[in-house]
Amino acid sequence: MLTSVDTDLMRVLSDPLRLQIVTLLAKETLCTTHLIEETRAKQTNLSNHLKVLREAGVVETEPCGRFTYYRLKPDVIASLAGQFADLAETARATTENNVKRSCP
Repeated sequence: MLTSVDTDLMRVLSDPLRLQIVTLLAKETLCTTHLIEETRAKQTNLSNHLKVLREAGVVETEPCGRFTYYRLKPDVIASLAGQFADLAETARATTENNVKRSCP
């Protein structure tokens, strides 16, 4: 049973703009222009955040002419959700079994 969460991925998703991007990409594949319109972020700022998401393996790109489309990789999000579910199950078992460390 897993008892920790991928902290690198949590750090990547903890930024409000990156979380907004991920939420938008969960609904549809979008190009940079669409993401700028939706988030109202500056192009350079958005590009930097997309680079972080790409390097973390959260999104993948699809070139289309002079545009780049971004798609969310659902397996990465599902893995993180599974890690949280495992963590919750561990906490549930700890509570049910009244596991606690005794004080010295």
